[in-house]
Amino acid sequence: MGAVVTIRVLVADDQQLIRVGLAGIVDTATDLTSIGSVATGRDAVAAAAEHRPDVVLMDVRMPEMDGIEATRRITTAGHARVLMLTTFDLDEYVFGALRAGASGFLLKDAPALDLLSAVRTVAQGEALLAPRITKRLIAAYVDRPAPRHFKEPPRLPEAVTTREREVLLLVAEGFTNAEIAERLYIGAGTVKTHIAWLLTKLDARDRVQLVIHAYRSGLTG
Repeated sequence: MGAVVTIRVLVADDQQLIRVGLAGIVDTATDLTSIGSVATGRDAVAAAAEHRPDVVLMDVRMPEMDGIEATRRITTAGHARVLMLTTFDLDEYVFGALRAGASGFLLKDAPALDLLSAVRTVAQGEALLAPRITKRLIAAYVDRPAPRHFKEPPRLPEAVTTREREVLLLVAEGFTNAEIAERLYIGAGTVKTHIAWLLTKLDARDRVQLVIHAYRSGLTG
């Protein structure tokens, strides 16, 4: 049997009780471990650079540097994937987190099992898009004007194949690679290849931006 891969998690929240609670939940799973907790966005950036966790649980609102800017710095440097924590299901700050490179969003009052599942999903390189809250956030986000520097085409390029469009639609609907493979009767490896091509052809950073492209292009909505 191969060694069990442990997912290393950094917790960033300005409230001590929440930090302790989140770390405690993480440590209940045999495949997850908390490697520390910090109370400010600035400390989150420093800790991510030093410890290179797999996932950072990042509060949206924090002192010294908010969670969005901290997320941008962490994801740009490639130090970790970030799962944003928010109190309100339509927190306006979360829209900025999409551009900052967040891999997903989770309400702070989510059940413990949902938290653990979310961490695993993000650690595997997939965006947390299935929960209803994330779909609502993305749907609302794409209706807002995009800044000039954020490149989003009004329609999909001709280079995107029919099969890639099918994959993109299912990504936008929140399906995992395994679920997409099952629905399209193709291998999981083939799904990964299609997604890799979509990321290249659409100049997208991650699955979250693929969803944004799907909405912007009218593929779904």
